[in-house]
Amino acid sequence: MYCTGCGRQMQDEDRFCPMCAKPVTGWPPPRRLTREMQNKKVAGVCSGFARDLGTDLTVMRLIWVVLALFTGVPIIVYLIAWIVMPADYGPAPQPAAVRT
Repeated sequence: MYCTGCGRQMQDEDRFCPMCAKPVTGWPPPRRLTREMQNKKVAGVCSGFARDLGTDLTVMRLIWVVLALFTGVPIIVYLIAWIVMPADYGPAPQPAAVRT
């Protein structure tokens, strides 16, 4: 990786250029909460939260169900998240190899 200000080569873990002290753009990569459409059951809200928090998807779904049964609040939060969170369809599928 090279500095965009002075052109000096930097290490991958550097946040600032050691020569000109310019901050590295795009570090750390921005996190965005999205609905994961590959692992969805209803709308992908639980899978998006599980991916963002780094937890198991099954555990996240159980937490939502238990809280919904005892408080009812997650039902409203789920509906709002379904509307507000953008969908993440993941990488585009690769085309099959063409036989000649």
